Amino acid sequence: MYRKALAIGLAALALAGCGDTKEDRAITGGGIGAAAGAVVGAVTGLSVLQGALIGAGAGALTGALTDKSQVNIGDPIYRQQASASQGGAAAPVAVQGDVRTIQQGLARLGYDPGPTDGVMGPRTREAVRRYQRDRKLLVDGNPSPELAQHLSDEVQQLDQDARAIR
Repeated sequence: MYRKALAIGLAALALAGCGDTKEDRAITGGGIGAAAGAVVGAVTGLSVLQGALIGAGAGALTGALTDKSQVNIGDPIYRQQASASQGGAAAPVAVQGDVRTIQQGLARLGYDPGPTDGVMGPRTREAVRRYQRDRKLLVDGNPSPELAQHLSDEVQQLDQDARAIR
């Protein structure tokens, strides 16, 4: 049993290490360790639960006790707000100018995001959620280049419709 636990621990040690902060690294290390431990537990004499618990502990400790220069498998997914672009690479997170553009579009379409200041505050986030819900988009309340483009397209269509009426 100890040899199997050691194998789980070594797998967790090799895999732990997402993020810049000790907290991120401990959380992701624990998660990765638990997953690896569950697999090892399933194919050995340990139970899946025993393997997951040992792996989670080893991964969390490894994540907390190492830094990004020692082990680095990237940023944790829950910290990434980038979305995939057409080429499959991560697109940049909306920057302040994009937030301002998003606020302008939301205001033009009647979604009251608050002041057009480029700050993603609670009013802007709620306006984004309402817009996303109304358009049957993924409702996450986050700014993105895709959201800015969607708003821009809709405002452009609104302007074309207004010109056609005149």
